[in-house]
Amino acid sequence: MKLGVYTAVLHDRSLREALETIASLGLEGAEINAGGFLPTPHLPVKELLSGEVSPQEYLKVFDETGVSIAGLNCNGNPLHADPEVGPEDAEDLRNAIKVAGLLGVDRVVTMSGLPAAHAGGQWPAWHVNTWDSGYLDSLDYQWDQVAVPFWKEIDALARENGVKVAIEMHPQNLVFNPPTLERLVEKTGATNVGAEMDPSHLFWQGIDPVAAVDWLGDLVFHAAAKDTRINENCKIYGVLDDRFTRIPADQNPTGLGGKHVVNKWPEDSAWDFVAVGRGHDVDFWSRFLAALQRVDPDMAVNIEHEDVELGQLEGLQVAARTLKDAASAVASR
Repeated sequence: MKLGVYTAVLHDRSLREALETIASLGLEGAEINAGGFLPTPHLPVKELLSGEVSPQEYLKVFDETGVSIAGLNCNGNPLHADPEVGPEDAEDLRNAIKVAGLLGVDRVVTMSGLPAAHAGGQWPAWHVNTWDSGYLDSLDYQWDQVAVPFWKEIDALARENGVKVAIEMHPQNLVFNPPTLERLVEKTGATNVGAEMDPSHLFWQGIDPVAAVDWLGDLVFHAAAKDTRINENCKIYGVLDDRFTRIPADQNPTGLGGKHVVNKWPEDSAWDFVAVGRGHDVDFWSRFLAALQRVDPDMAVNIEHEDVELGQLEGLQVAARTLKDAASAVASR
């Protein structure tokens, strides 16, 4: 298996410096951002598409550092009803697939997206626990009129470019768990759309990531190494904790396209994203890697660092150590 890092956490460094950091951790892969929510300091998308930069020129630094590209990442909301968000995120995904084809990269990670509740709506609407028939009416619109046509197009584009699109099953998206991932594939007849297994979002939903890998089987294309810690407060607030607050504009909240920005996480949160090993031990991660290996012995697994309690390098070091220990445990079985 190829263990690496999603380089968003290293966006303050040059591409070469980011790759050298990954190599210093004893890892060999880099998942590079290609658009969507985040900028692309490590990938000249327009220049590669225009021919201004050749694939050979771009890939040279990977050869020189001994770290290879283990996928492109274009997480965003390509189905967003806001005209300043959805169309741009959708075009970023199309371009990411085309650039991946040019570079010989066969995996692009993204999210399914989430439309408005109905035609003409302005805000994404996430319907879960759909006990009211109106919610099912809305889901019919979201799936059949918005998501299915778009994802049929994306599947065809991915097939044309020799790429597989791996969807992160992320809440606030139509695809947020294994059954909704399978539903998208079945509704679109997709051949080149499947899952990116990110345990962090599955943990807080009460889903067992190992069981999810086994259940999805060949639909698992790619994986992230990101952990979640369930806190004591979860007993009171539950996993659907809505106590987020606005971040003042002068504190530069992270943009999500258009006028949308990230909100502040609750200080006494019900759960938190933590470095690999700080939520679940080596035994879990070894079972997770073993499950991925049963699907594809060459699966790429990239660390995504979002632990606010640890610094940039400290968090990567903790995660890398846990992941390598887990891989060693799998190899010794």
